[in-house]
Amino acid sequence: MATLTKQKIGGILARQGILIAFAIFMIAFTLASAKFLSVDNVFSVVRSSAILGVMALGVTFVVISGNLDLSVGSMMSFSTIVVLDLHDKIGPALAIPAMFAMTLCLGAIIGFLVGYLRLNSLIVTLGMLSAIHGLTLTYSGGQNMDIADKEGTWFSVFGQGSALGIPVPILIFVGLAAFLGVVLARTPFGRKVYAVGGNGTAATFSGIRRARIVFQCYLISSACVATAGLIQASRSLGSQNTVGQGLELEVLAAVILGGASLLGGSGTIFKTVIGVLILGFIQNGLLLLGLQFYVQFVVTWVIIILAVWLDIAAKRGKLLSPIA
Repeated sequence: MATLTKQKIGGILARQGILIAFAIFMIAFTLASAKFLSVDNVFSVVRSSAILGVMALGVTFVVISGNLDLSVGSMMSFSTIVVLDLHDKIGPALAIPAMFAMTLCLGAIIGFLVGYLRLNSLIVTLGMLSAIHGLTLTYSGGQNMDIADKEGTWFSVFGQGSALGIPVPILIFVGLAAFLGVVLARTPFGRKVYAVGGNGTAATFSGIRRARIVFQCYLISSACVATAGLIQASRSLGSQNTVGQGLELEVLAAVILGGASLLGGSGTIFKTVIGVLILGFIQNGLLLLGLQFYVQFVVTWVIIILAVWLDIAAKRGKLLSPIA
């Protein structure tokens, strides 16, 4: 009986290790600061995490398919600058679809190189990171972008608006997470993504068009980046041309923190959302504790490594690798 109970507990830890780690962090910060779980603070954290979260949703598809996307930060800068620039030139109603189309083109290029030409995704997206950054600087002339008439535009609703008392960025994040979660978990396309990431060769022999699936995953990722760029541009109605610089590492950290494997074939949208929230609440908790920003960077990454380690240890049943 004791052995059976131990096995059940071990199974729960293996499946839900990251959720348990999240609960522990939340309890610790709640005890440290009375403001941590206030409604205003929770809304503030989720709202500020929405941009990172929307990007992470798309990257989840890419990682599960067995690839990487390090271009999302530069791509978000590009989409933000483009939609702000086109807002004053052709109006927001046309600027938004034009920006989405241009961002999807960038995703299609990456998808073609990785999916159809079978190039290494790390090399391709690392190269595209620099290329898109250069494209953004060229497009903007090295200048930051601002909307001329900030008071008379409905464009601000995506970043500053609210519905039923809930900020629109949160609604976009939650709605997109629910939709993509269903796509990944409940559709034939989602099963093909897992199959390609788990064993690409076996998936090909099973009749799955690997190149097409990888291509589509990068399109999904670029669409999510465009959505994040829209929220970012709408939030401040102006932006630096490097606004997304460095976000690719935070996005990847959130996806991996949520349990997705860099080897592909595993991960869920729900746990990616948990990974995003862990990052957001850790940073917020450290801020409430009054730590300097440079100390927060160190502590944040130590906590992330600890959470991932505990999750992996729970799955294998040992704190250290059996090989060590």
